[in-house]
Amino acid sequence: MSDPETPLPQTSQDLPEPGEGLVPARPDAPPADVPPAEGPSPAELPALLESLLFVAPSPTPVSRLAQVLGVSEASVETAMTRISEGYIQGDRGLRVLRKGDRVHLTTAPQAAPHIERFLGLDLSTKLSGAALETLAVIAYRQPLTRTEVEAIRGVGCDGVLRTLISRELVEAVGRLEQPGRPYQYGTTVQFLQYFGLESLDRLPPLPESAAQPPPV
Repeated sequence: MSDPETPLPQTSQDLPEPGEGLVPARPDAPPADVPPAEGPSPAELPALLESLLFVAPSPTPVSRLAQVLGVSEASVETAMTRISEGYIQGDRGLRVLRKGDRVHLTTAPQAAPHIERFLGLDLSTKLSGAALETLAVIAYRQPLTRTEVEAIRGVGCDGVLRTLISRELVEAVGRLEQPGRPYQYGTTVQFLQYFGLESLDRLPPLPESAAQPPPV
């Protein structure tokens, strides 16, 4: 006498849960018979980096870009140089901004007034003389504490500093290891955008008389 046939499930309760009875694959194990993925070639890298930076919501560390694309940081740096030079030499509407080890795509400085009109931005919100002076001190001698900025300018700058922070032109970049642990301030990527600079290296050189900071 033959074995009875295995009964079919009669209800949804009889069905196994999705994946039940299967042996899960190790998340770090590569698929069988699939060769490991290789990073993009040097010719492909600039276009891929441009795409990543286009969708990045904020300035991105070079190390993160290298990790995502599976290439070295040196390869990313070389490709970023090609992208930046291509924008400038081709008179394109984009620029690559550098702030430390972070990179960001932005628009060309000459497009600023047209973008402001297109977006309906308030063109009258300019920085005051005190704000520009404080910003210059921070830009050229960062990082600085509020006390150090005030010593250089010779006046208090608490209110001006708050304005620069609210405009996202200045940010806290560290704290001094001394009593009170005061904040140290530096410029932001928005600062570079505001003044049409690709990096802090593009700041105009200071006159020799102003190159040495006064004693604080």
